[in-house]
Amino acid sequence: MTQTGLDPHNAAPHETPHGQARTGPRRGLLPLLAVATGLSCAGNYVAQPLLDLISRDLGLGSLLAGLVVTASQTGYALGLILLVPLGDVVDRRRLTVALFAATSLFLTVSALAPSGPVLLAGTVLAALASVGAQVVVAHAAALATDETRGRAVATVMAGVLLGGLLARTAAGGLSELGGWRTVYWVLAALMAAAAATLHRHLPRLPVTADLRYPALLRSTFALLRTEPLLRGRALLGALSLGSYSVQLTALTFLLAGAPFHWPAPAIGLFGLVGAVGVAAMTVAARLSDRGHVRKVTGGATALLLAGWLVLLAAERSLLWLALGIVALNIGQQAVLNSSQTVVYALRPEARSRINSAFMTATFLGGALGSAAASIVWASSGWSGICALGALLATGAFAAWGRELLRGRGAHA
Repeated sequence: MTQTGLDPHNAAPHETPHGQARTGPRRGLLPLLAVATGLSCAGNYVAQPLLDLISRDLGLGSLLAGLVVTASQTGYALGLILLVPLGDVVDRRRLTVALFAATSLFLTVSALAPSGPVLLAGTVLAALASVGAQVVVAHAAALATDETRGRAVATVMAGVLLGGLLARTAAGGLSELGGWRTVYWVLAALMAAAAATLHRHLPRLPVTADLRYPALLRSTFALLRTEPLLRGRALLGALSLGSYSVQLTALTFLLAGAPFHWPAPAIGLFGLVGAVGVAAMTVAARLSDRGHVRKVTGGATALLLAGWLVLLAAERSLLWLALGIVALNIGQQAVLNSSQTVVYALRPEARSRINSAFMTATFLGGALGSAAASIVWASSGWSGICALGALLATGAFAAWGRELLRGRGAHA
């Protein structure tokens, strides 16, 4: 049944299999889940600062080495579509542990890789299994009460975001100590430890649906057709992450060229400015839990646009550049968290499929934003990048305005 006008704060109370109201995850579980998801996502980013080392060690050309990053993105996208929906039809605890263990195994394959093709295979499979992080996010949303769902999701998503931000820096440091394979060995060991820890501490929840796998995939895509609010939030997520990804891609080009001429390690450290957005996500989550979801989303999309106006003046100023990046990070993370708070309340029995549909659309938007940024930079430089980012941010603001006018979403 379609619930287009559902208020995330007036949804049916959560219950245990015995009919007792749940009070939310026990103390300490959410930080544990945040660390686990951060480790799971880190494997998708560690190769980026290691490409030159990998290329020289395995005798790869620059094109084949670059495909390692593409392989990671491809594997993650496939996992979002093919594996995340399984969380509605199998025990999420078992699924999560299996995916974390598989990620550890495939990272080990990459660590042992004697050639480029084996490394690419290990990378694709590790990225495919790394969507265990998204299964954990949906599980955290299911464990939380309606009044704390936004904060629960924000805590776990903070791990996802920090894992991506810190992975590049950590990979560079570990490779200095023992070469690029050391990075994969250490991460494989940490993922094995995370799988064992989750097996011990992750609570079980009842399976919410009974569907065969083909029907499960069909129903995932059907949700985009039957749930207008999910469809609108998926579009908003795609546009906002696309806008943010334009900056991520172009920042390296800007800082590597005149007048900055920064080396790659310095560029990676500057990117950590984005960690500010993680703290802002918690604030946005508290506001969303108090019933201000639409206001949070509207303010966040406006901040995305404002960030690009600041970045237009940043071509020769590190201060303006830092301010613009902070604005984009805060805006993007607030859009993501407020949207997750809304869509997770739509259909509790289909939460994993909803997460699959929403995150797939969001991820594709980010990938397209990155691809477009590379093209625009080559033809129009920084001013073209700012115009592209601002255009996508305007689209996100318009998507929010359309939802507002139609009266869908959480009550303001």
